[in-house]
Amino acid sequence: MDQAQVIKKEREDWTRLYHKTLKEIKVMIDVQRMLKDMKKIAEETSMTVIEMEGTILTASINNQTMNATNIMQIVEDLRYLIQSDMDN
Repeated sequence: MDQAQVIKKEREDWTRLYHKTLKEIKVMIDVQRMLKDMKKIAEETSMTVIEMEGTILTASINNQTMNATNIMQIVEDLRYLIQSDMDN
C-alpha cells in the first residue's frame, strides 16, 4: 500500500509538472505573438514616417520653387519700376 501511494504521488507530481510546463509554453507563445505584432506595428510606423518624410520633402521643394518664383517676380517688378522711372 505504501508503494502505491508513492507511485500515485509521483504521478501527481509529473501531472502537475506537465500542466505547469504547458502553461509556460503558452505564455512563451503569447509573448512571441505580441513581439510579432509589435514588429509589424513598428514596420508600419516606419513606412508611415518614410511617407511623411517624402511629403515634407516635396512640400519643401515646392515651397523653395514658389519662393524662387516670387523672388524672380519681385525682381522683374522692380526692374519694370526702375525702367519706367528712368524713362520719365
